[in-house]
Amino acid sequence: MKHALLVRLMRALERKEGAFLFLDTHAGRGSYDLSLASEGDSKAREPEWPSGIGRLWDVQDAPPEVADYLELVRAFDRKSGNLAGQPRFYPGSPRLARLVLRDRDRMELWERHPAECAALAAEFRGEKRISVHEADGYGALKACLPPGERRALTLIDAPFESKDEWDYIYAALAEGLRRLAAGTFAVWYPLSERAGAETFLESVKALKAPSLSAEMTVEPDGAGLRGSGVLIVNPPWKFEEEARRIVRYLAGKLGRGASALESVRWIVPE
Repeated sequence: MKHALLVRLMRALERKEGAFLFLDTHAGRGSYDLSLASEGDSKAREPEWPSGIGRLWDVQDAPPEVADYLELVRAFDRKSGNLAGQPRFYPGSPRLARLVLRDRDRMELWERHPAECAALAAEFRGEKRISVHEADGYGALKACLPPGERRALTLIDAPFESKDEWDYIYAALAEGLRRLAAGTFAVWYPLSERAGAETFLESVKALKAPSLSAEMTVEPDGAGLRGSGVLIVNPPWKFEEEARRIVRYLAGKLGRGASALESVRWIVPE
């Protein structure tokens, strides 16, 4: 869901000729070999991709917004050398964004974990319009905004490793909006009994910027992580309609056990 929405946000920015910046605050390593997902640190583990991208790999009925995302993923998988009938190489947010980026646009990628950042730097070595920073991504908004292009899409895909993560995200959004009031910001967040997403979304109202949330719960009765959401601050024109088609379709395909839940709602109306 996050990546399908990300592609639509970038497509929306491309409707205008002017260049824009894509800023990823927690970029990860760029791309992933799914065949390694069953190799744990000490013992084999069950890979997650069969319940995610695996369920979508051969679909023929996807709406255009999902089909666009899937074709990018399939093309990346093939170009990376996979000739099998199931997915192997999956693009993370930075690589997926690069597949959409035009020559005039730029990317700023931040990742504080040294090994992940090294892999990210290797992924984009030689790319003149892509900068990789080994640093805390919450500092990225102060360092990179406002950009010379005057347009930007910022993805905050935090690891939720800290009990203060929601506070960090809120502060980053506030800083980003102070520096680029018309910028678009996308925030991934978990949905679980203890996550605190509703409290965070309520706090976003104080920022007074148009904000839309898209959520999908694939396992409503499950323990732990039940689903996830994406908050979009300053969403592009008509993005709500595209988000509804994406979330509705994916919920129908990815739900486990009881019926999946999905919603697209305004937190701060336009």
